[in-house]
Amino acid sequence: EVAVSWRPSTEFAGNLYKGEGILPASPRDVWECIKPVAGGLRTKWDQNVKDFEVIEAISDTLSVCRTTTPSACMRIISPREFVDVVVMKQCEDGTMLSAATNVEHPLCPPQPNFVRGFNYPCGCFCIPVPGEPDRTELLTFFQTDLGGYLPQTVVDSFFPSSISGFYSNLTKAVKALKA
Repeated sequence: EVAVSWRPSTEFAGNLYKGEGILPASPRDVWECIKPVAGGLRTKWDQNVKDFEVIEAISDTLSVCRTTTPSACMRIISPREFVDVVVMKQCEDGTMLSAATNVEHPLCPPQPNFVRGFNYPCGCFCIPVPGEPDRTELLTFFQTDLGGYLPQTVVDSFFPSSISGFYSNLTKAVKALKA
């Protein structure tokens, strides 16, 4: 189960979306499925990620990445591309997180057949559940400007169901990882 809430973003003329739920897997297994790395599992289970590539690895934990998405909402939303600076961190309490925001990079100009979207500060936090090593609290924050000329009503109807689908598909992915 996932709870999705939102409020107006202070970063752009859209919303900041928050997803929160408990997943039936260890933080390490959840992280294995969501960590933003080239060749990672995310493209296999996340219906909103078609491709993920590292444009520049600045360090082991900091990189510039390009993510592409397929069309969505019965093709009302055409394919998008996002270029972000992404940081990954493991905290002392076992929390694993990734945070990102949009950036321009000379090695990644806008590509034909994609609309350039912009992620404003966003992230995923895999938080251990005390006393329950095979459960993870997952907090997600998204504030994405999809770019293009989409009516706000389309965007507002897309994100909550998309976040719910993210949690559902991730749950299936971590169960398959453990099998």
